[in-house]
Amino acid sequence: MDTVTKPWPALWSLVIGFFMILIDTTIVSVANPAIMTGLGADINDVIWVTSAYLLAYAVPLLVAGRLGDRYGPKRLYLTGLVVFTVASAWCGLSGDITMLVVARVLQGLGAALMTPQTMAVITRIFPPDRRGAAMGLWGAVAGIATLVGPILGGVLVDSLGWEWIFFINVPIGIVAFVLAWRLVPRLETHPHRFDIPGVLLSAVGLFLVVFGIQEGASYDWGTIVGPISVISLIVAGVLVLVVFVLWQARTTGEPLLPLSLFRDRNFSLANGAISTIGFTITSMALPLVFYFQVVRGLTPTRSALMLAPMAVVAGVLSPLVGKMIDRVNPRYVAFTGLLLLAVGLFWYSALLTPDVAITTLLLPSAVLGVANSCMWGPVSTTATRNLAPQQAGAGSGVFNTTRQVGAVLGSAAIAALIQSRLTAELPGGGGAPSSEMSFSAGLPEALHAGFATAMSQALLLPAAAAVVGALVVLFFAKPAPPIWTQRPPAGAAAVDTPVGATSERLAAPGEVAPEGR
Repeated sequence: MDTVTKPWPALWSLVIGFFMILIDTTIVSVANPAIMTGLGADINDVIWVTSAYLLAYAVPLLVAGRLGDRYGPKRLYLTGLVVFTVASAWCGLSGDITMLVVARVLQGLGAALMTPQTMAVITRIFPPDRRGAAMGLWGAVAGIATLVGPILGGVLVDSLGWEWIFFINVPIGIVAFVLAWRLVPRLETHPHRFDIPGVLLSAVGLFLVVFGIQEGASYDWGTIVGPISVISLIVAGVLVLVVFVLWQARTTGEPLLPLSLFRDRNFSLANGAISTIGFTITSMALPLVFYFQVVRGLTPTRSALMLAPMAVVAGVLSPLVGKMIDRVNPRYVAFTGLLLLAVGLFWYSALLTPDVAITTLLLPSAVLGVANSCMWGPVSTTATRNLAPQQAGAGSGVFNTTRQVGAVLGSAAIAALIQSRLTAELPGGGGAPSSEMSFSAGLPEALHAGFATAMSQALLLPAAAAVVGALVVLFFAKPAPPIWTQRPPAGAAAVDTPVGATSERLAAPGEVAPEGR
């Protein structure tokens, strides 16, 4: 296992870039109305600004983790950071919705190269008995970033314009590059062969499923062109993903998705839990932001500040929860967090009416802040606790892929559900807000009740996903010392690697040193 004498500076330098790329998963939600107005797009077009990023982020994560193992997590992280920063500038300069979506795809690819490397570095430079606090910080950053995104987006949209939610990444990206270059150690690499058929199967399957779910309402769940229907696309995507799993099980080479990782019960369950978290966090923002801005007439900044209690509470409590993770069973902390997440969303759903006191809506926001502080760190720690060093890249790639798959499906599903509920609730089947409905002019007051009801109903979807996540974490097994760190009784031969793993010498203090120092 690789060790460094000062792992925390390395982690903090990675956290800056990780925070930036996660903010971009939610920062667009508060800017959607402004982008629709500025670029003349409808709601389905602007949803793709988020979905394209999430899809391009999710698909390469598996192979990105393996690339980090082979060429070094530091090299892959810096490469992804450059791609992400350049793409951010392109997003801000986009003159139409198509160009913006394409630039967001490039942004997602850069994020995919970066993300697995952060978890892989934590797994390799922190011993298991100290990894809880480090992974707690990683999880806290993930949770807080998804909450800070809408707040920061609202301030930037109101003060400088929607373009600046992307331009702000450029100076942050430069600072993050310099710090990572100096502080992140160059770790030992491991040779890997790449499963090209697996990459293609996973990409095609995921794209067909997400495209089908998101575009379903636009085609009334019927025919797209010729014999191709929305349902056939979704079914085809599921079948391709089944073939992908079968291929991973049968391939004689090195699979893209090492199914052996799932022999660890907690790893499997943590992946299920993180997918529900990604689904919930991504899908809950859109109904809330549309309600605040369209029904209540709040500016982007004021609507984002309605979510501020989440970020503040999560920021205060997350470090405390991180210190607890190594001392208590993470199952109880994660269950509490996911249960509170569901409670907060059900509470929001019950409150969303045109005339509810606006200050009352701050209360469920605070509950969601407590929830976020309790769920990210415990789930992440549980997933990575038993990963051996040579599995760090693959394991973190799988974990982040399931999180992003959940986020992609959440984004697509909430878009379809919002359109469906607006069609049902607005007089005459008004449908989703489109380019024909001016957000700058405001929604007619007669439609406020129907619109609020539709957003209330849409929030039941992420609430249900949170309940599923809470049930999953209840089955976490009590953590045991990782197999590859257990020592045999006195007099027996020393064993510090898992069955089938390659023994690695522990680096001497100071042997792995940051570059540029």
